[in-house]
Amino acid sequence: MAADATGAGPDGPAPTAAELVDRLTRVQQDFPIPGILFRDLTPVLADPLALRTVASALIAQHGPIDLIAGLESRGFLLGAAAAVLAGTGVLAIRKPGKLPGDILAEDYTLEYGTARLELHPADVPTGSRVLVVDDLLATGGTAAAACRLLERAGAVVAGVAVVIELVDLDGRQALEGRPFSTVRQY
Repeated sequence: MAADATGAGPDGPAPTAAELVDRLTRVQQDFPIPGILFRDLTPVLADPLALRTVASALIAQHGPIDLIAGLESRGFLLGAAAAVLAGTGVLAIRKPGKLPGDILAEDYTLEYGTARLELHPADVPTGSRVLVVDDLLATGGTAAAACRLLERAGAVVAGVAVVIELVDLDGRQALEGRPFSTVRQY
């Protein structure tokens, strides 16, 4: 027997977002380099119940929002799913060289160098409340840069929501007290 519209099946209540992340995330040792334990969310994204449940969890703890900003690249997929559920639009925050025309850019530091995010400022109405969505929070540099970029474009950052938080890397500190939620901590 299939699950009903809430995800409940013959065996009881629907699994939580965290349970689905635990069950479906592919864990790969030594990727992309030796010593890294990579948590691949693509199986979560490929499962309709998991995608809907996780997208709902991403928006559940954040007050009224006007837009969702998905960070390249898994954040695009998660952000689009969350935006549909929230009844909002979705913004793409991109890596360099992917957006034509007038852009705003924000540089940030990584453990191994620097990186940049870009955004079309014309897509961000002044004063709009934007939720930043991504798959993973590690050191927090990417999410913090996205917040600064959105604020420079005239948005109010309503919060940051991620599927997985690597707590030992203390990425929340980089978010400078902005509202934050996560589906699953490791």
